[in-house]
Amino acid sequence: MAHEENKAFLRRVPLLSSLNEQQLETLAAGSARRNFPKGRTIVAEGEPSQSLYILLSGRAKVQRSDSEGKEVILAVLGSGDFFGEMSLIDEAPRSASVITLESCDFMSINKDAFRSMLMQSNEMCMAVMRGMVRRLREADKKIETLALLDVYGRVARVLLDFSELVNGERIVKNKLPRQEIAKMIGASREMVSRVMKGLEIDGYIVPLPEGRLMLREKISSYIS
Repeated sequence: MAHEENKAFLRRVPLLSSLNEQQLETLAAGSARRNFPKGRTIVAEGEPSQSLYILLSGRAKVQRSDSEGKEVILAVLGSGDFFGEMSLIDEAPRSASVITLESCDFMSINKDAFRSMLMQSNEMCMAVMRGMVRRLREADKKIETLALLDVYGRVARVLLDFSELVNGERIVKNKLPRQEIAKMIGASREMVSRVMKGLEIDGYIVPLPEGRLMLREKISSYIS
């Protein structure tokens, strides 16, 4: 039963959409579905890599820290995102830690099964490369943001990146703690709180129930 359930989950993952039934069967044999609570470290920076992880539900942050414990958030992952493939390809240790922001369901695929699929499927190779290119473009945009925008612009960029169009309004659905924003933009929590308050007073953002935010169109002026 677990094997069939794993195969059913894998079939719905965009990364694996090109695989045929036999390939899915092989991959399911090297896979396991796992659930982790909020605040759990799934992989740790510097550790050897043994698995590719695919996030089925929930959100997790990709984070690095220096020798003094200062942390920076590189990305926030959502359903369908995957991580761990770089270390499986180049055999280097994990380049960052991944920590759950809420309860998350994952599929873990062991190294041998993942590498076997790369050898068998050009389409899966392309899907993995597209994912890596997307992250590289996001990293380029983050570098540009940190280098060229002031703190108001950096906060505005984060809010816009995490927003969705809902009935014609741009909404940040998931609560973004001030400390998390601070780690994304290289600022202090206190500075982020002051900026957020200023954006609210000036009518750039409107607080909604359950920690959500509505963004006014003029907020984009901070990043243009």
